[in-house]
Amino acid sequence: MHITIGMFAHVDAGKTTFAEQLLYHTQSIRQRGRVDHKDAYLDSHDIERARGITVFADQAVMTYRDTTFYVIDTPGHVDFSPEMERANQVLDYAILIVSAVEGVQGHTETVWQLLRKHRVPTLFFLNKIDRTGADVEKVLDEIRTQLTADACLITGQFGEGQLTDALLEQLAERDEQLLESYLEGKADYTYGLQVMQRLVNEHRLFPCAYGSALQDTGVTDFLDQLYRLARTNYDDHTPFGGRVYKIRHDDKGQRLTFIKALSGKLKMRDEICYGEGESQICEKVTQLRVYNGSKYETVDEVRAGMLFAAAGLTEAAVGQGLGAHVEEAVFDMVPTMQAKVIFDAAWNVKEVLRAFRMLDAEDPSLAVVWEEVLQEIHIHVMGLIQLEVLQQLVRGRFGIDVQFGEPEILYKETIADMVNGYGHFEPLKHYAEVHLRLEPGERGSGICFANACHTDALSVGNQNLVQTHLFERDHHGLLTGSPLTDVKVTLLTGRAHNKHTHGGDFREATYRALRQGLEKAANILLEPYYAFKIKVELDHLGRVLSDIQQASGTFDPPETVGDQAVIIGRAPVATMMRYAADLAAITHGKGTFHAVFGGYDRCHNEQEIIERKNYRKDADPLYSSSSIFCAKGVGYTVPWDEAEAKMHLL
Repeated sequence: MHITIGMFAHVDAGKTTFAEQLLYHTQSIRQRGRVDHKDAYLDSHDIERARGITVFADQAVMTYRDTTFYVIDTPGHVDFSPEMERANQVLDYAILIVSAVEGVQGHTETVWQLLRKHRVPTLFFLNKIDRTGADVEKVLDEIRTQLTADACLITGQFGEGQLTDALLEQLAERDEQLLESYLEGKADYTYGLQVMQRLVNEHRLFPCAYGSALQDTGVTDFLDQLYRLARTNYDDHTPFGGRVYKIRHDDKGQRLTFIKALSGKLKMRDEICYGEGESQICEKVTQLRVYNGSKYETVDEVRAGMLFAAAGLTEAAVGQGLGAHVEEAVFDMVPTMQAKVIFDAAWNVKEVLRAFRMLDAEDPSLAVVWEEVLQEIHIHVMGLIQLEVLQQLVRGRFGIDVQFGEPEILYKETIADMVNGYGHFEPLKHYAEVHLRLEPGERGSGICFANACHTDALSVGNQNLVQTHLFERDHHGLLTGSPLTDVKVTLLTGRAHNKHTHGGDFREATYRALRQGLEKAANILLEPYYAFKIKVELDHLGRVLSDIQQASGTFDPPETVGDQAVIIGRAPVATMMRYAADLAAITHGKGTFHAVFGGYDRCHNEQEIIERKNYRKDADPLYSSSSIFCAKGVGYTVPWDEAEAKMHLL
């Protein structure tokens, strides 16, 4: 049986040390490493060892009895959350490490929410019970109140042939048949274990164990409990299907696609297809590797349930489904800032861009953009620590010294009212006309398309062209040139010419119709918001509430828990991005600030940002709101505010 488990934790909860112990006890490594000794097996990159944190989601293989476990050690720092989320897509089980001293912390909650979203069965390990201040009961209570009421203690209650009455009672509360057997005195270990396995897989029970990874206490017991609870049912007799969860390049620059096999088998030289319709790509696998830390072995065949790396796939992206598994992953961890890449003029910009394109394939959240007009490279980032790591990474891998400009907030734009947009493109021997309706969409919906065009007006093929062109690139708003979002676009009608309509004509007409509609609409600037949770002593409550209001934030009525207040609310990233440090100073390190991306909403200082951006919509070479008409064999331009009167279909 093949089982993939992910290791998760807030920074410094002992996750990597715990993973080292698992690998040691399964004889996967001969010597246990330590983060503080800079010799941890899974923190193999120089950057990780120098900083003492996990940056890359590396994997190891361990065998316990008849089961092969693939262990993915994920980053615990919030700046590398996208790397952690990508690993989520291929997990069978998760182990969430919580410090028995610090308890549930900010990033613990972020991890928990992601694990629940992706429906990953989860086990807890309460670590550091050897430390002064450790309180297992208190942390268990925090887990039950802040994360899940279905947390269940298994240390000392569950093992080979053992299932205590206290644990059976908790299981019976969640299973009627087991309850009947228990009341009749007929409940046994075998049936109780089956019920426990099912409840864990159905996300109705979350086993909790405790111990000390550093002192090697409780680790082997937990390993045995994991072995007894974890079950998968992958089928390797069906066609091959898989999902890409990571892209890397080896020392020779060869692109490696890391895949979780979800069904069937795959052999060397087999062909894998991915993508849909006309964009589908089919390529042969030239090598199969099974990685264990930084080392690997080549194999001739992989089967369902395995993690492996394939060479030969040139375009497959992170989150993409392969073969029989076509569904693509959707990621929530979205960077809210962008930064300019600064490098010495002696470097050819193409070389620098090539390096960042490779990094972009490995980490799609970077969203590397070449700004042609500015002749600049821009990237999207989660925070300052990520920029520092990127600087080291680029220097180490490519020998290029780069710096980054001050990170700026990533703004977006939308509209507030419904308008119709018209685009006409008719230079000599070309013809296309498109009419679109633009409506405000729900927050977070992006660009949505609907079709109200009759085939009598425009053929299905040309209607599909309009839809294709709408989604083939990002569109910019008029206020700051920021990406357009949360707009529903409906194709109303259009016209082609039997003789003069050529490829690209509908692209021009569609873009002009969209832009002309934006010119008529009430445009709105959006900015990213944090959904935050702040815990402070009651003495500091008034100051914190005042800070939130000054930051243009909102909050629910604070809740009091003992001598502490809990404040939940929303605020712009721009005003709260550095508040964690301010709060630590105010509360002398006792207050906690936990924030996650909470979507986009109306910009709190819209006019100030518009003036600072100084976007000149008429000078943007990629966009034009005017239309092109033809008279006496010559094409001529008609401004957006005069074009509607000249449309052929009105």
